[in-house]
Amino acid sequence: MVTDRQVRLLMSLITTEKTFKAAAAKAGMDEKTARKWRDSGDLPSQIQKQRSGRTREDPFSDVWGDIRALLEVNPGLEAKTIFAHLQAEYPGKFADGQLRTLQRRVKTWRCTEGPPREVFFPQDHKPGRLAESDFTHMTRLGVTIRGVPFNHLIFHFVLTFSSWETGTICFSESFESLAEGLQNALWELGGTPETHRTDRLSTAVHKVENPEEFTRRYRGLLDHYGIKPHATNPASPNENGDVESLHRNFKRAVDQTLMMRGSRDFASRADYEAFLKATFTQLNAGRRARFEEELKVLHRLPLKRLESFTRETVRVGPGSTVRVKHNTYSVNSRLIGESVEARVYIDYIDIWYAQKRVERLPRLRGSGKHYINYRHIIDWLVRKPGAFADYRYREDLFPSSTFRIAYDVLKKRSEARADREYLKILFLAARETESGVEAALAALVDNGGQISAEAVEETLLSAAVLESPREIIVADVDLSTYDALLEEVGV
Repeated sequence: MVTDRQVRLLMSLITTEKTFKAAAAKAGMDEKTARKWRDSGDLPSQIQKQRSGRTREDPFSDVWGDIRALLEVNPGLEAKTIFAHLQAEYPGKFADGQLRTLQRRVKTWRCTEGPPREVFFPQDHKPGRLAESDFTHMTRLGVTIRGVPFNHLIFHFVLTFSSWETGTICFSESFESLAEGLQNALWELGGTPETHRTDRLSTAVHKVENPEEFTRRYRGLLDHYGIKPHATNPASPNENGDVESLHRNFKRAVDQTLMMRGSRDFASRADYEAFLKATFTQLNAGRRARFEEELKVLHRLPLKRLESFTRETVRVGPGSTVRVKHNTYSVNSRLIGESVEARVYIDYIDIWYAQKRVERLPRLRGSGKHYINYRHIIDWLVRKPGAFADYRYREDLFPSSTFRIAYDVLKKRSEARADREYLKILFLAARETESGVEAALAALVDNGGQISAEAVEETLLSAAVLESPREIIVADVDLSTYDALLEEVGV
């Protein structure tokens, strides 16, 4: 089939080639065909015959009225669903290969008779006016800290005019994460925008009581910085489109940089945070000009940051534990029966009593979990060794696999005395050092020695003697060498 390009080339070659035959050959046509197109003066696309109707009988003409009725009631119905319905209603009438025909018919109906589609209106962003933020999951990138999977999120903050972005590592979409991430971004930015927009986070927007009202804590946070809150409409993530789009670009950049780095493992969380900061710096490098425009109109920061934690007043139960954010934590047994204040941060929980911080506990993720520190309860557990066997949180009382191995050895030797002896060893670890007791247990296990609290204590004492510092004698410094050197240089 001759194309428009060939005909145009022929017309051009006719004026430059010596013979018409040569021009036709170079245009990829025989001489007879070339003469036809030369004489017609038209292009192939201009004389193609248009179809005047269907070339095949419509297999859905008999049931199209029913299909249209279904679409008018439920415009979102997919053609595949309707097709399955038709096959069930009319067995043997419709073959699987006719699905594509129905899909074309339904598409035509949507474009000619269906409901109007949602229109997205491009926005003209102004410097310093709007910032957007959202949480994005990073688990799929496979980052590890010393070989251990580091499952986390990033609180992602973006200025919509310049696309300047930054982020903070967090582990849940909590208010503490929102407050810490937002304030980190603002203080790194050095100013505040007019408005901050989020999607409908439960930490920022009421979902049940009043879906149009912001939570008291979130409004208080933004009031402190003089920022107007704004949330997207329900089921409209496109309204937070700038940060949503940059989620993908940011994670792609992190993934590519990790590939270039050759490893997804980091020695510490601090190293990973430095890596993320360098990635953000690189991404922001090309946005400097528009970012400078934003800086000129940003509002001033307040004198200090706001508290980025939540407070809970809890009572210490008889088991020397408190329940915070649906998880159980142990505290010192001296606090049993007292009310304490739990200050919940992103990564840890501080326990305050009498205007003084008395404990810092690692914050657990999720719910129904527990963190029991044997030092909080061991003094009473050694007095009640019978409670150890069925203690609900017994597994938390093995600080490491070495302690567990030692307990198993004790059980094999004497099941009746194993609990009592192990608790004495654990009490020794609380009184002395856990690492020292662990090293002593490892030595006794490796050497096949008798494991007991007394043996561990003796091993600790002997190790202390061996490691005690020796007397160090420092000789007097002879300064004559320096005097000679000074004389040589003429000082």
